[in-house]
Amino acid sequence: MPNANKYRITIHPVPQFIPEQSDPDNDRYIFTYTITITNVGEVAAQLISRHWIITDANNEVQEVRGLGVIGKQPLLKPGESFEYTSGTAMPTPLGTMKGTYQMVAEDGTHFEAEIPEFVLATPRVLH
Repeated sequence: MPNANKYRITIHPVPQFIPEQSDPDNDRYIFTYTITITNVGEVAAQLISRHWIITDANNEVQEVRGLGVIGKQPLLKPGESFEYTSGTAMPTPLGTMKGTYQMVAEDGTHFEAEIPEFVLATPRVLH
């Protein structure tokens, strides 16, 4: 890529355990995550699709691909942010998520924005 600073997206995830929707006796743990996506590059870019890699404590991996996020494909001008909340269910009280967003800049350049790995954990499962 000729100028990587033109195409820069930062992603800030904040996970949360949802005990009232979880059922530990039946190996069902519900987590939400709020993601803030910020265009720190020099050109507007649109989020087209997502690719998640979700790994539970048994090292079972689930991959999720789809268009947009929560039914939207936000266009972010330089300096703009988009925030959304979504969720996932896991069979274990501990796991991780990471992935990428597929982006298209207004000049037609396709690039990926990396979603940093974050931990999904019930309270007191980590010391």
